[in-house]
Amino acid sequence: MKLEEQNRAAVEEAARIAAIAAAAHAEAEARDVADRSRIARVLEDEAARKAERDRRYANRKARQA
Repeated sequence: MKLEEQNRAAVEEAARIAAIAAAAHAEAEARDVADRSRIARVLEDEAARKAERDRRYANRKARQA
């Protein structure tokens, strides 16, 4: 009887630890996805700013010619 109770407790503890590990992994993955998304937005914004700057420069040069 005591051995069965110990086994059950060990299984429950292992399941609890696995659940904690899975939650930590999911949180880390979500953070990683958010970071990649933020980096992509920054790069897109920078590309848009450079394109706008180049367009203004080209227009200014066209007016001078």
